[in-house]
Amino acid sequence: MEYVELHARSAFSFLRGASPPSALVQQAAQLGLPALALSDRNGVYGIPRLHKAAAETGVRPITGAELILTDGSVLPVLVRSQAGYRNLCHLLTRAHLRGSKGSAPVFWEELEEFGAGLVALTGDHEGPVQRALRSGEAAGALEAVARLENAFGRENVYVELQRHLLRGESLLHERLLALAEARALPPLATGGVNMARREEREVLDVFTCMRLHTHLDAAGRALTANHECHLRPASQMKRLFAHCPEAVANSVRLAESLPFTLKDLGYEFPEYPVPPGETMDSFLHTVTMSGARARYSHLGRRVMAQLQRELALIAQLGFSGYFLIVWDLVNFCTSHNILVQGRGSAANSAVCYSLGITACDPISCELLFERFLSEGRTSWPDIDLDLPSGPRREAVIQEVYRRYAPEGAAMTANVITFRGRGAMREIGKALDFSPAVLGRFSALFASGDFPNTLAVQEQLEKAGVPASHPRAPAALRLYEALRRLPRHLGQHSGGMILSRGRLSSIVPLERASMEGRVVAQWDKYDCEQLGIIKVDLLGLGMMAVLQDTLELCADRGRSVDLATIPKDDPATYALMQAADTVGVFQIESRAQMATLPRMKPRCFYDVVVEVAIIRPGPIQGDMVHPYLARRAGKEPVTYLHPDLEPILKRTLGVALFQEQLLRIAMVIAGFSASEAEELRQALSDMRSKERMERVAERLRLRMRERNHGEELIERILKSMRSFALYGFPESHAISFALIAYASAWMKVHRAAEFYASLLNNQPMGFYSSATLIRDARGRGLRVLPASVLHSQWRCTVEDDRTVRLGLCMIGELSAAHGAALLLRREEQPFGSMADFQRRAGLNRDELRALARAGALQGLAAHRREALWRVQEPVEEDLFSLAAARLGQSAPPEEACPLVPMNTEERLEADFSTTRVTVGPHPMELLRRQLPNAWMAAELRQAESGARVQTAGMVICRQRPGTAKGFVFLSLEDESGISNIIVSPDLYERTRLLIASEAFLQIDGTVQQNEGTTHLR
Repeated sequence: MEYVELHARSAFSFLRGASPPSALVQQAAQLGLPALALSDRNGVYGIPRLHKAAAETGVRPITGAELILTDGSVLPVLVRSQAGYRNLCHLLTRAHLRGSKGSAPVFWEELEEFGAGLVALTGDHEGPVQRALRSGEAAGALEAVARLENAFGRENVYVELQRHLLRGESLLHERLLALAEARALPPLATGGVNMARREEREVLDVFTCMRLHTHLDAAGRALTANHECHLRPASQMKRLFAHCPEAVANSVRLAESLPFTLKDLGYEFPEYPVPPGETMDSFLHTVTMSGARARYSHLGRRVMAQLQRELALIAQLGFSGYFLIVWDLVNFCTSHNILVQGRGSAANSAVCYSLGITACDPISCELLFERFLSEGRTSWPDIDLDLPSGPRREAVIQEVYRRYAPEGAAMTANVITFRGRGAMREIGKALDFSPAVLGRFSALFASGDFPNTLAVQEQLEKAGVPASHPRAPAALRLYEALRRLPRHLGQHSGGMILSRGRLSSIVPLERASMEGRVVAQWDKYDCEQLGIIKVDLLGLGMMAVLQDTLELCADRGRSVDLATIPKDDPATYALMQAADTVGVFQIESRAQMATLPRMKPRCFYDVVVEVAIIRPGPIQGDMVHPYLARRAGKEPVTYLHPDLEPILKRTLGVALFQEQLLRIAMVIAGFSASEAEELRQALSDMRSKERMERVAERLRLRMRERNHGEELIERILKSMRSFALYGFPESHAISFALIAYASAWMKVHRAAEFYASLLNNQPMGFYSSATLIRDARGRGLRVLPASVLHSQWRCTVEDDRTVRLGLCMIGELSAAHGAALLLRREEQPFGSMADFQRRAGLNRDELRALARAGALQGLAAHRREALWRVQEPVEEDLFSLAAARLGQSAPPEEACPLVPMNTEERLEADFSTTRVTVGPHPMELLRRQLPNAWMAAELRQAESGARVQTAGMVICRQRPGTAKGFVFLSLEDESGISNIIVSPDLYERTRLLIASEAFLQIDGTVQQNEGTTHLR
């Protein structure tokens, strides 16, 4: 061992490093470096990935960080021990929680408090010592060194030397070495690494432009001076530091004295406070049996055996406290009237069902417990709680913070990466492309990520950057280089990690953008890898809709209990079979609607399959069409192997669920429960194709050992690889199917309450409020406009067939002003326009918006009169106020000279103020101009193969990654929704038209297929 790199930044320094930790480790291994220290700016963001990559390559990982001091200097520190790591985490947490998002300076005085167990380097040109020397302040440099010695101890301070072949380096080294000699400090050679390979300098320069909000032509000396900030082998470092070989040798000595790894993390999950005389294991047994007696009508031998088996394994693995904590959170939700349902593989557990965590009985559903928990499991079981999105979910999150205050809980991070249009927009800014070009590029780009470089090039050409453009090649190179690199740190949608004691001893915590939230510096994958307990508190819009629907029903004396909704309601299945599922959870997409008439759900398990079948995994594994064909009796039910019939019987011989694949591996390849758990992790780890391939190869070898044919082996492996791309567990599908069925039942039997709740919880799902209103009216509901005389803030139900829009629909009206308006109206109804203007307390823009939206009807004869009146000044004379209090009529108003709006003008006013209308559909007004266009409802009568035209308002554009470039459009008119298929070549020729126009006229060929109609 001749040299160790002890100062490297990764892309987790956010716009200051060009390489992910894995790339740095791989390059270090290729260069023969035995160890590598990662010191990212203001955090340990990339440390878990450093350790994971290091374990795979044999490079020893060393943990460090760069601290930003209050004077703006940057201090690199390395971790020597577990105590040092905890001190680093506490120090970073204090700085981040005290500071603001993106600014977390450390006080010099805090270094002494938290310096134990850490080694300090004097740093590069941003370090406190070099900054002083470069400014000619030798005394300042000595003072900085003295402060470091006082904080960390003289034996833990190293004078850092770097060689980047820059002018003046030799003189700077002379001064630094003189300083080291004067203070008896060891010199240390480092690379000051910002990238794994020198070719990545382009990325580094783009990051610099992004950080400084400039472009390459204007960045000047802010850019990296040359390509030298990359990893270098020991031989090169020895040549560069021939004048001070001791500095290179010290890198090895120091590295050997830094034994800390994340195996020394010391994480412990919280203990659940059990009653006196109980252990967590015994108390979990008690509450589980109590719940089981309530859930199961009879605790038969099969149920008891499963419960005892699960409880024994939970106790063996030490997970009892985790189950009790989740159970207690569910109890909190129930006691506070917050709808909650467990999801994830928890639905595979009879213990979770007995505890009320999940509504799915895994015994009757024949679910695989090993998908949830097995003896080989080292990570925590997966229990997700679906909660109503909005304030109810936030109440649960804040309760968790309260229970584990001050620093025992945090949201997991979400690493936001460069992808799609966002990546090219940042690259284009750095290359100084015009805003018009970047705007066109974004408009042409639908959603998701580009499949390949050729597609990016085509997009650039259409946006105005031809292949001959001198910077076009650079844009394409940079797009490929930036893809998936970290952009910044966000927070996970609902993952919370918990710890006994202070979580900030394990991972630094930061202030989130959202008030009242704290976020950890690691994402959920990093936390799972390190065995850190996580509970997902996920906000689900449909859960909020269902809870609001239940409350509206109760208020109106039409109470419903979700637990007792009949699962065999013919009208609900008829709605699904007709694909009348706009607004229904999970089965409202265009692809689901196309499948429902073919699937014809007749029982609850059919809904489970419907939820799961339209997913990338089954689609790419070519499982959808065989299943539907077998269900329709068009092809026989067969099995790849006779032993698989018990596993695949319910899905007609087709593997649709992840649990089935685990069972197949156990039966066909003889996988143990531990090996099945490893397969589950590989199927779930979308970041690592290599991991999946390693498990696949083991499967292949084990199947060959059992003399299975190559055709069987390859078909099973194809299914496995397909499920690695978003495969769906059966437990998830059952949990989602419960909500899907409940929402469909509500649409049939509690339509007014359901639609009002849908409108109150927008945006969600595929459809806008305007489409939901059209759908409600199509089902026979009356939808009344927003009115200051009749509406509440939210949409309400006036009777079983009537919904009143709320004042929340008026985009210009603030919630605070809306509440004040309703309070004044409750005190006394508004008697006139002048009375309304005096007492409502609204500004002129809000008054105009209400007038344009028709919300002042009843105070004015028509909208234009309302617009006229709100412009008039209101005199606050004593006579008018007294008359208003006494209910006397105001003096006669001057007649309005304006004529009422016509239908077209009212429609335009509706959409400009509320984005919805309760009047005619826009297509009704255009119908006379389109004599040859078929209505959406008429297309069902067209013969398959007929050439027809249709037209409508575009409400949905989709280009799924599994669709081979095809684009799917949904056009809405006054009669319903038509489904359009656009071929890839046509889409590319007319991309701007299709992507940007609000209304389209389509000329195509009708495709009729088992109750579904498309226009190709």
